[in-house]
Amino acid sequence: MANLPDMTKHRGFPGGMPGTGIQFTIRRANPKGVTPIKALPRRGRPGTKEHRIDAAFLYALWQHFGDQPFERGNLDAARLNLLFGREVVAAEKDFDPTSYEALLVINEKVARQNFPESFEDEFEV
Repeated sequence: MANLPDMTKHRGFPGGMPGTGIQFTIRRANPKGVTPIKALPRRGRPGTKEHRIDAAFLYALWQHFGDQPFERGNLDAARLNLLFGREVVAAEKDFDPTSYEALLVINEKVARQNFPESFEDEFEV
């Protein structure tokens, strides 16, 4: 196996949404190259399963990192892409969307508006 790029593993971060097969983290770096972070359209409207999964991921981000910048690391690109450019934004001017070391931050104002349930003390799965 080729040498994989270094990737921070966020210890204690949930691996995924229980009972759905949806992952929040990846186990190892992609040997074919880092999946770019880019804003993707979101289909999940409030009350749908997709919205609930996005809310659970944002809840986990908030519980783990709060309002502080965080490294992309082993966070799943597919999940990040659904929040990127809205609830999660680049935390640095020279943001590299293909780096596991890229810094992100939660846009708290937008996130609270779009996913108020993600900021409750507890999130029921």
